[in-house]
Amino acid sequence: MPHTKKESDKRILVIGLGRFGSSMALELVNHGWEVLGMDSSPRLVQMFADALTHTVIADATDDEALRQIGAAQFTHAVVAIGSHLEESILATSQLVDLGVPDIWAKAVSRRHGRILEQVGAHHVVLPEHDMGERVAHLVSGRMLDYVELEEGFSLGKTKAPKELIGRPLAETRVRQKYGITVVSVKHRGAAFTYASRETVLSKGDVIVVAGRTEDVERFAEAD
Repeated sequence: MPHTKKESDKRILVIGLGRFGSSMALELVNHGWEVLGMDSSPRLVQMFADALTHTVIADATDDEALRQIGAAQFTHAVVAIGSHLEESILATSQLVDLGVPDIWAKAVSRRHGRILEQVGAHHVVLPEHDMGERVAHLVSGRMLDYVELEEGFSLGKTKAPKELIGRPLAETRVRQKYGITVVSVKHRGAAFTYASRETVLSKGDVIVVAGRTEDVERFAEAD
């Protein structure tokens, strides 16, 4: 897959074709990306050979193997190795040494994630931890969906509470009372649209709010 690095380059190297790596690789293909899937397991590589743009059996901790597949020419790479911490860290380090400018790495714990950041990963994801945290918010409260954008700041999807119904948002003083901003609204039978100061909510409307995590949680409990 010879090419030059470009910011808009839609070619990506995915190292590790387990559940997380393969799911992400397949989704990227569906979105028009060219994906080179790499794994040391012949079984996994064979399994996804027809679904991905290219696949290769190789050891991601071997710098020579990475050079041979042209890893240094990729703008984007994902290290989806999770259970083998040493391999995950070594593969990430190798990509950093090769100068790959946008490296995503999967971590299985916060400690693992900190190490990946220290060796040079640009983005660290903790899928199991993040999903567990998200589900905990959904189970324990009234939110319909929840996303933490960064530590301490979140988006929450919830039904419009009674106190916001029937008046323009500007008159509800929701930001002053709860410290959150209503960013979008879905009226019954309609698609989501941006909320404005003039937006009037009705019973059954679903809204998306943004703010500090504790404020979003507190707002979601409002009647």
